[in-house]
Amino acid sequence: MEKLEKELRESKFAELMNKHFAASSIPKGIHCLSLRLTDEYSSNAHARRQLPSPELLPVLSNNSYYHFVLSTDNILAASVVVTSAVQSSLEPEKIVFHIITDKKTYAGMHSWFALNPVSPAIVEVKGVHQFDWLTRENVPVLEAVENHNGIRNYYHGNHVAGANLSDTTPRTFASKLQARSPKYISLLNHLRIYLPELFPNLDKVVFLDDDVVIQRDLAPLWEIDLRGKVNGAVETCKGEDEWVMSKHFRNYFNFSHPLIARHLDPDECAWAYGMNIFDLRAWRKTNIRETYHSWLKENLKSNLTMWKLGTLPPALIAFKGHVHPIDPSWHMLGLGYQSKTNVENVKKAAVIHYNGQSKPWLQIGFEHLRPFWTKYVNYSNDFVRNCHILES
Repeated sequence: MEKLEKELRESKFAELMNKHFAASSIPKGIHCLSLRLTDEYSSNAHARRQLPSPELLPVLSNNSYYHFVLSTDNILAASVVVTSAVQSSLEPEKIVFHIITDKKTYAGMHSWFALNPVSPAIVEVKGVHQFDWLTRENVPVLEAVENHNGIRNYYHGNHVAGANLSDTTPRTFASKLQARSPKYISLLNHLRIYLPELFPNLDKVVFLDDDVVIQRDLAPLWEIDLRGKVNGAVETCKGEDEWVMSKHFRNYFNFSHPLIARHLDPDECAWAYGMNIFDLRAWRKTNIRETYHSWLKENLKSNLTMWKLGTLPPALIAFKGHVHPIDPSWHMLGLGYQSKTNVENVKKAAVIHYNGQSKPWLQIGFEHLRPFWTKYVNYSNDFVRNCHILES
């Protein structure tokens, strides 16, 4: 009996490892799409046309429009976010999307939106290399994070070597694997902390992750009175769902670390990244960025013993006292975590978020939740069709 239990346990951990590698890999169709669109940028003048056209450039800093920011290297995911936002809007002519991507994806991302305009909405595509402000002097910590040997080994090394699987539960192991996703050391993932500097002329923006779908008009977000706060976010500590909506600081931080124990309350409510309304005017009066940097440095110095997982923990500290809770119906989380998600609740949410490993563009995505995403994929597009990105 004991041998059988051991074999079952080992097979569960193997399944989690396989899922982790599936979630971390780039599907062949999405890789194909990026390569073909990059090639199109080189050979087709239409794919290189200015975005937006010169006469619309003033709109990029016009605060009477609804400005969305999306930071991603996934062209297909970006197209779904933008298309779903525009189709769900009551005033699409007032939507401006600022898409930020990395240098290798820039040409392909630009090609997609140049060849597939979402008029009357306006789209700007910029590579991180095109922002004068993003210098090594201004983001020293991020360079350190990406070059630090210990960090690189942590995110890219052997995830099982040295792990005592007999002392951990499958759920804890799954959380540790998720924490090792290479995206967490990507500059694109940290960019949101620099929004006031990257968009110096904007007053308010909605920042979206690339694994969301917009199902309702989001214009009312700009009307929410944040009461002087910087970040309008959905709190994640007040739901019955223990996997997604019962998160407190204790879920993210190591309270046996003296600095954490001294400065943070384990019972403080956490909040969600992925759909946030940011008041950049209020933000510019704070030291949020400096706080974020200093805690990132401390965690690096402590060899990642203060927290393991991504960009949310330092943000939870940096935005302390600067968060205004918004109604949970604005942002439904967990569609990439659990298959038991209530489909009726999904239909009612303004923004649904496939946070977790089971992204809708992956084979391991949940079949009954995928159609909410695939309905915004343009399967008649030649590039999508030729790369065999098929509706499933």
